Amino acid sequence: MRSIKNHLSLVIALLSILFSIQIFFIVDRAIDAYKDNLANNYSVIAVSQNKLDNNVLLSINKNILSIEELSPDSVIKRLNNDMQKKNIELLKLSLPKFYKINLSSYPSPKQVNQLTSDLLKNRSITKVENFSQNHKTTYKLLLLFKNVVMIFSLVVIVVTLLLIFKELKIWRYKHNERMNIMGLFGAALWLRSAVLFRLAIVDALIASFLALGIFLYFSSSPWVLEQLNIIGIDIVIFNPINDFAILLGIALLISIFLASMIVIGHKEEV
Repeated sequence: MRSIKNHLSLVIALLSILFSIQIFFIVDRAIDAYKDNLANNYSVIAVSQNKLDNNVLLSINKNILSIEELSPDSVIKRLNNDMQKKNIELLKLSLPKFYKINLSSYPSPKQVNQLTSDLLKNRSITKVENFSQNHKTTYKLLLLFKNVVMIFSLVVIVVTLLLIFKELKIWRYKHNERMNIMGLFGAALWLRSAVLFRLAIVDALIASFLALGIFLYFSSSPWVLEQLNIIGIDIVIFNPINDFAILLGIALLISIFLASMIVIGHKEEV
């Protein structure tokens, strides 16, 4: 029973680390997907007195995806519905040209400023509306949310590592007498510590496969999929191959590293 309890402690500790890491992966993917949605809805408006060539505008900045010239009809219709056709045509000629610039990705505030500066270098462009205030607020909120999740995950990982280290030290003390006896008979260090490493590796495998089961369940959960659909994003919550390989590697690395630190710090009793 005590052995099962010790195993359970290590497994839960490792599982909490893997859970924190995968949650960070999910949040990072969700933010990237949300940025893609924002990029589709976010655009910059450029005003020019002359008609511009789309190829010229596309070459101004690498983040420009497409150019769309806005029709002045809707603006004129709002001004006066009773205008004569001749006056409407004259007004169309006198109005500046408006271009809607779509971007390939959701830009940072620095990229928005650079894009605005690059557009204004074109002499024909007289004004650029980049909606910078709303954009900066949205961008900062995304960064804040990502940083909060990252800090929380790091805190969980650090605290849990300390708990795992302490648990492995308890196992070392438990097998201390056996390790010293084997040392007296000339057994190599790795052989004396085999039980500790076997414990670490087995618990890492158990924690990894538990994480696999939990996240496979979450990835197909109707409630989780509904929440993602509400906010309008479609992401891979858990990749059974890539994500599992990463989590398994992290669990084994942490377990073997901490076990190695304990073995290295072990002092022989004379």
